[in-house]
Amino acid sequence: MATNGKKSRKKVIIFSALGVVVIALLVIVFLGSKREPITLVQVEKVQKRTITQIVTATGKIQPEVQVKISPEVSGEIVTLPVKEGQRVKKGDLLMKIKPDVYVAQRDQTSAGLLRAKADLVKSELEFKRVESLYAKGLVSESEWVQSRATFEASKANYAQAKASLDQAEENLRKTTVSSPMDGIVSQLNSELGERVLGTAQFQGTEVMTIADLSRMEGQVDVSENDVVLVSIGDTSRIAVDAFPDRKVNAVVYEIANTAKSKGLGTQEEVTNFTVKMRVLDKDINLRPGMSMTADIETETKHDVLTVPIQSVTTRMPKMEQKGPQGEQPPQQQASTGTTSVRTRSDNRPKEIVFVVDNGVVKAVSVKRGISNDTHVEILEGATEGMDVVSGSYKAINRELEDGTKVRVEEPKKQAGKAKGEGA
Repeated sequence: MATNGKKSRKKVIIFSALGVVVIALLVIVFLGSKREPITLVQVEKVQKRTITQIVTATGKIQPEVQVKISPEVSGEIVTLPVKEGQRVKKGDLLMKIKPDVYVAQRDQTSAGLLRAKADLVKSELEFKRVESLYAKGLVSESEWVQSRATFEASKANYAQAKASLDQAEENLRKTTVSSPMDGIVSQLNSELGERVLGTAQFQGTEVMTIADLSRMEGQVDVSENDVVLVSIGDTSRIAVDAFPDRKVNAVVYEIANTAKSKGLGTQEEVTNFTVKMRVLDKDINLRPGMSMTADIETETKHDVLTVPIQSVTTRMPKMEQKGPQGEQPPQQQASTGTTSVRTRSDNRPKEIVFVVDNGVVKAVSVKRGISNDTHVEILEGATEGMDVVSGSYKAINRELEDGTKVRVEEPKKQAGKAKGEGA
């Protein structure tokens, strides 16, 4: 019996100790929950940099000057002395269309011109004879009028026959196609013996393209929001996919005035403007159609205050409750029927940065200027040397509010200097 009593007392002691431990843990958890949480952040000082605003767009490399060659008359290609990639000079023979039909047309109209000329000579002699008799009163006026009308008609027929012969000779001449410029046959779409359509009455067959590959350009599509930032003369750095280790220098020389729209009337509608950049580097073998990405440097500012681009976020202003005298609490507003008022300017989201001061962040309204890939210019609201929160993204955009307690994390080592930065 004594043994059972000892066991019972041990169990009571053990359960009592466990109870004390559980109560202590509950007290610790409760007290911990009352403690204000501290957010871990990274900071960077507001400092002066040289910053370059860049508009990035993709496109293709194209010759600055190229001509698409299509024959003006239809027929079979009987001579094609050039090959793709061949260099040609202005006036060189590019192709010849079978001329048989056009020779026949020329001969036919030439014969018609001879007949019209004979009729003209005959009617002219007859009119002179009748006119002489009419002057002597030997023929009536109606006979004179008839003879003159025949003569005028013969002149018109002769002029028409001559114009037809000129056109037939021109068509025959067009069966021979020569190069309009010095360049290279950059594309050849037809073969010897192939029948092609002329551009005189149809769209025509595009037989080949002659391009001046010594003058190349980059053509990119820039969105309607970014094209207003681009100006003639802006410097561009072009990255060509075929030359991954090389940046090509170029300058903007043409900006389209009319937009190109894709997906018109759909949710995927995109409006772009074509921007052309003249390639300045001549020591690189660019070919038409190569894919490229252009960084157009639209504006550069030196020694301006900057912060990391991710540091700037937006917040909606908090609602301020005001009564008729600006001092009634919300409960009294309900009883008096008044409502809180927010002006139109107060209703707009504000751009802010979070400044760290003695372990607490303060939301500071800022006005920003140009930006690059890493930093943004601050025009108003910040001073040099301020510690602004630069991370994390979640903290800046969701967790931080004015007055939040924070702990600054040690900065991570950067691999290199950010693009566009300067001391």
